[in-house]
This record gives sequence, C-alpha cells and structure tokens, in this order.
Amino acid sequence: MKRDFLTVMDLSFNELNGLLKRSIDLKKGIDANKCPLIGKSIGLLFEKASTRTRISFEVGIYQLGGQAIYMNPREIQIGRGETLHDTAKVMSRYLRGVIIRTFSHKTLEEFARYSSVPVINGLSDKHHPCQALADLMTILEKKGKLEGIKLAFVGDGNNVANSLIEASSITKIKMKIACPKGYEPVPDVLKRAKGYVEVLNDPFKAVENADVVYTDVWVSMGQEKEALKKKKKFKKYQINKEVLGQAKKDAIVLHCMPAHRGEEITDEVMDGPQSVVFDQAENRLHTQKALLEFLLS
Repeated sequence: MKRDFLTVMDLSFNELNGLLKRSIDLKKGIDANKCPLIGKSIGLLFEKASTRTRISFEVGIYQLGGQAIYMNPREIQIGRGETLHDTAKVMSRYLRGVIIRTFSHKTLEEFARYSSVPVINGLSDKHHPCQALADLMTILEKKGKLEGIKLAFVGDGNNVANSLIEASSITKIKMKIACPKGYEPVPDVLKRAKGYVEVLNDPFKAVENADVVYTDVWVSMGQEKEALKKKKKFKKYQINKEVLGQAKKDAIVLHCMPAHRGEEITDEVMDGPQSVVFDQAENRLHTQKALLEFLLS
C-alpha cells in the first residue's frame, strides 16, 4: 500500500525514530553504497522557488541511484488547465514518487488522493514536514535526545512552526512559541499538541531557559503584499544577543533559511558559536534520503 508524507503526523513514533536513526547512519556513511532507487524516476513538481529543498532532494535521489525530474507547473499542461486529477494519474504511470512544493496544502492533498505512487510534501502553506525532520535530526545530534528538550520558536506561526509543533507532540519536546496576536499557528495543530506547546507574545519569556532557539522569516513567499505590515508587527521578535541571552548557555540556534539577516535574526547570532544553521541545512539531505528509502524502496 502506498504511503504519502504530507505532514509529520503521517509517521508513527517508531517510524519517526527509525527514520532519524537511519538519517544519522547515512550521514556517517553507514550502508552509503546502497542504491535502492536504481531504475526509478522521482518527479519534483514545484510551484514555488526553492534552494535547499530542490537541491537536497535532487542530490539525494541521485545518491540513492534514482533520477530526479524537475517540473515547473508553467511548463507542463497543468499550467494550461489540465486537472490535478488527470495530472496525478498520468504521472503515476511514469514516476515512482512525486515531491510537491505548492502554495496550497489542498492542492497537495488532492494530488495525493488521485496519485497511485507516494507523494511527499516539499512545502505547502500549512506544513513543511521535511524541514521538521532535519530539525529533529539536528537537535538529536547536538543534544543527544529529543524528549524533554525545551524549544523556543520566535516569529510567525507559519508552516514551519506547524510542523515543529506536530514533531514536538510526537517526540515530547516542550515547545514555546512567541508571536504577535493574530499570527499564531493554526488551531487544529495546536489542539493536537495540547500539553506540549505554549503560545506567548513575549519572546524573552519564550526563550527563557531554552535548549533550542528557532526562528524563520517574517514574510513567507506569497505574502509580499503584507511585508511592511508584518515587519512592523514582528520588530521585537528578532533573535539577537539580548534575546538569546535568556536561553541556556549551551543553547543552539536553528533557522530553516533563507535568512533575512537584520530582520528575524542578527548577523552576530547567525554566524555566532551557538548557531548550527548550516548543519541543519545539510541534514535536509540525510533525512530526505532516509525518507525516500522508507517510502519508495
């Protein structure tokens, strides 16, 4: 039976732990010569621009022996009115799996409904589960555990925050989110994670005694018209030396990138000794390879 990966909740506790263990093994080079995707083609259907997601998936597919086929919706028939239903059914005849990066999570769900091959969420407006996998791996690498870790997320309650909340509820990470009123994560995600997440409006209180401090851009792709308004609202939600000083002395700093330096994070913190953002970015490759093995091999 085919398995999709649209949200972190598509994995059980044991599956998530196994996937993280395999990710760490892959990074160490254990069984690195295995090529479970030989002879298999994987499609990347991306409506939104991408650096880390596209490159890490294309490299990972190649390293696993497969072929990545990148598709811009404007360059295929779906851009001229062909239905998602028909597109999903046709692609299922050619491809072993499809990775989709889309503006609307509903588009992703509809495509998965009609696809007979696994569909992976490469980012939607509501969730970014592949990023959450890399985040968990990075925390596990640096802190040696997940359960009981105190994670502070400062910024917009966006797709990245939603997936982190779901990941926290599975792994028993204690998460605090600091954001302005009106920019909280979606209610259904918060409800599922009751007991593991707290939403605050004060970044200093959220970061207090944290093991991990996380931020993301204030203005996501597709929100450009709201940029001025959001930048004013989020001005005090910057990870800087003063805010980071509330966390534990050995706290690590995460950012899913791209980073708008001088807005949500300062150069001093981004390039500082507590920052592990480039390890985090690298771990996209290892976790996605483990995910591809799990779903497609």
